[in-house]
Amino acid sequence: MSLRDKISSELKTAMKARDSERLATLRLVNAAIKDREIAARGDQGVSELTDADLTAVLTRMVKQRRDSARAYEEAARLDLAEKETAEIAVIESFLPRQLSDDEVTAAIEKAVAQTGASSVRDIGKVMAALKADYAGQMDFGKAGGLVKQKLT
Repeated sequence: MSLRDKISSELKTAMKARDSERLATLRLVNAAIKDREIAARGDQGVSELTDADLTAVLTRMVKQRRDSARAYEEAARLDLAEKETAEIAVIESFLPRQLSDDEVTAAIEKAVAQTGASSVRDIGKVMAALKADYAGQMDFGKAGGLVKQKLT
């Protein structure tokens, strides 16, 4: 079952269960996917997004909500922060499992060995290998810092 089918199925289930919070989040996800499809259709002539494209959309949505939740917490708007956190949980249920810190370290070591990286100039090669193998499974911002530490 493709990611798009899974999201549509969950949307129907939420409608039947009258789960308004989950339903609202899934509708936001569908809207973001449709926006991305329209942009891709105009730019590249692509008619349908791949699961990798959908994962990128969902990852971006999670990042946006984390930033919003942090801003709401700083502004003492805990009700809105909780809403954002609930949306994160729904969206993350469609993303691949996140790697633990130990697994990230092992993946970085594997990528460094595969690419033959030996200096800081090779960070781009290592990051490209990580993104190809572990898309949606790790925070590449943190991974970049770990790769830099490994190569210095």
